[in-house]
Amino acid sequence: MTTAPYHRRPAGRRAVPLLTLGALVASSLALAAPPAQAAETLLSQGKPATASSQEGDGYAPSAAVDGNLTGTRWASLWSDPQWFQVDLGQRSDLSRVVLTWEGAYGKSYQIQASDNGTDWRTLKTVTGGDGGTDEVAVSGSGRYVRMLGTERSGGYGYSLWEFQVYGTADGTPPARGAVKVTGSQGNWQLTVGGQPYTVKGLTWGPAIADAPKYMPDVRSMGVNTIRTWGTDGGTKPLLDSAAAHGIKVVNGFWLQPGGGPGSGGCVNYVTDTTYKNNMLTEFAKWVETYKSHPATLLWNVGNESVLGLQNCYSGAELEAQRNAYTGFVNDVAKKIHGIDPDHPVTSTDAWTGAWPYYKRNAPDLDLYSMNSYGDICGVREDWEEGGYTKPYIITEGGPAGEWEVPDDANGVPDEPTDVQKAEGYAKAWNCVTGHRGVALGATLFHYGVEHDFGGIWFNLVPDGLKRLSYYAVKKAYSGSTAGDNTPPVITNMAVSPASSAPAGGEFTVRADVRDPDGDAITYKIFLSGNYANGDKRLVEAKWRSTGNGTFAVTAPEKLGVWKVYIQAEDGRGNAGVETKSVKVVAPPVTGTNVALNKPTTASSFQPSYGDCPCEPAKATDGRADTRWASDWSDPQWIQVDLGSATAIRKLQLVWDPAYAKSYEVQVSDNGTTWRTVHTTTAGNGDIDTIDVAATARHVRLHLTARGTGWGYSLHEFGIYG
Repeated sequence: MTTAPYHRRPAGRRAVPLLTLGALVASSLALAAPPAQAAETLLSQGKPATASSQEGDGYAPSAAVDGNLTGTRWASLWSDPQWFQVDLGQRSDLSRVVLTWEGAYGKSYQIQASDNGTDWRTLKTVTGGDGGTDEVAVSGSGRYVRMLGTERSGGYGYSLWEFQVYGTADGTPPARGAVKVTGSQGNWQLTVGGQPYTVKGLTWGPAIADAPKYMPDVRSMGVNTIRTWGTDGGTKPLLDSAAAHGIKVVNGFWLQPGGGPGSGGCVNYVTDTTYKNNMLTEFAKWVETYKSHPATLLWNVGNESVLGLQNCYSGAELEAQRNAYTGFVNDVAKKIHGIDPDHPVTSTDAWTGAWPYYKRNAPDLDLYSMNSYGDICGVREDWEEGGYTKPYIITEGGPAGEWEVPDDANGVPDEPTDVQKAEGYAKAWNCVTGHRGVALGATLFHYGVEHDFGGIWFNLVPDGLKRLSYYAVKKAYSGSTAGDNTPPVITNMAVSPASSAPAGGEFTVRADVRDPDGDAITYKIFLSGNYANGDKRLVEAKWRSTGNGTFAVTAPEKLGVWKVYIQAEDGRGNAGVETKSVKVVAPPVTGTNVALNKPTTASSFQPSYGDCPCEPAKATDGRADTRWASDWSDPQWIQVDLGSATAIRKLQLVWDPAYAKSYEVQVSDNGTTWRTVHTTTAGNGDIDTIDVAATARHVRLHLTARGTGWGYSLHEFGIYG
């Protein structure tokens, strides 16, 4: 199970819930048979492979190191230059590289090696290549080996059935063996097989089945660790894929109420021995199963439950539950240590106020863990003030979250820009590395692919598109993004009118957009109704470009505050995304609302439910935040007494989600005898603006078929003369 909560609200200050390629030295062309070396081995097969581009999902870099010479292949985009590289996992002496080309081959290319994946040495330059199979003898060493294609053979890209690197390993193998927290107060370190290990991690979001697809990219960022929230029988493929790419895993165990405020169920940790025994048995099962897996780094028991217990209890009972919960975490830690003494145990919360409970009740934890975003540098301050005697890791971190930022002019959280988010990740890593000897690393949030409200806020690769934050994390972990093609940068986004966009009408969005690499930019405009109706999806809007980074966007029919997003894509797998809010209001109607504050009656109203009482008069009070609501039955009616015979030309009905599918507009001179002036059987809610030509004192809506299972509900029943 993986659970990645996007929205949390904290309790208190420390509730932290939630380039261009360098000059290359060429050497002479030499295509030769491989030298006879008894110790020579194939080093590249199954190792992490990355590339400058790929033609589509079916042509991933990993396909060129899978041992299949005729069935799978890597293919690049149709441009120069392009590169393909493989991480051998350790520094090796290199003897030859065998390139099995598909029809789209490299006419000119270089074979290069690197110790860090950033600084490259050219081992051989090939010109006049003719495709087929190239066996290139090389002399040199490195952990990373790259083919830098500089000239294609035709109009297509570069395509390799297989890229095979031969040689002998001479470096230190990837860290294996027991994982320990070593050192003394304020001078700790994590070690793997006796070697120092700093957690450079990301939380894991894609489906486990997609791990082979995304893990090479994760590794290419300099990531050595991923974190999960749950461990069970489905975890093994993720661990296997991680291990194949030299990545360790923080294996999570979920406890209720996980995820901080608003998440999980309520458990009584003082009395519910059945739940606790079941969890102990379950966790022990998976520790036994995965304790010897080479990807296992840590066991992480619970996520934000000390904070989350405030949703279940208060006062003295809350204190008792928090003490009981952290005591149970200690029981789990002791159980794990008894099964697996070779991997440390930690527990995550989103509030440094949880640490005193762990200090008092969970001495068997090897280290603490904290989820912290905008206030991440305050974690160090709280650790120092608290007098703690254990180190910690940051298990979620990044830019300021929805619960931490100020509201904008429309009263919703003001989401940071792409530039600010990238800076947030850099700041987070600097705060972690700045607490030397205590903070042992981080798994920043979030390597996720969801393209929705939360995904745009936090995901490094929403819909598989790399953002500025992706490259900020890559630079933090690997030290460089030199040679990377990076995303378009969006600045100065503005919406007009931001607080009065007419429902169904157009509003204007503008922004300054530039691409650092000069790539052609294509645009998409999305809308999210998260704040208007709770729908977190991003739906592409109806829009048109009006030039110079300006767009005319059609507003939704549903009133409320919406988010509007500009997505700028460069065609190379990168995107800039910027968002602002827009308040959708009822379209203006000329003339006077003759129903305003006039006597209003109805067949029924709800005296108490949610925001009720919802009396009939609230439909004619001129306020969008009040409403009339009927009983949940058919038919119903609501009527207005205008006081005297009045000429009527238009009605505007502003529906709550509980709308009428079928209704009649009726008028009367005496409030008894009615005549129908409008009928519909196709109402869809939101706003109905109706032309009427009548003169009458009384106006009534005769409501005959509801559009939902609720009753009928109107924010405004406007009548215009």
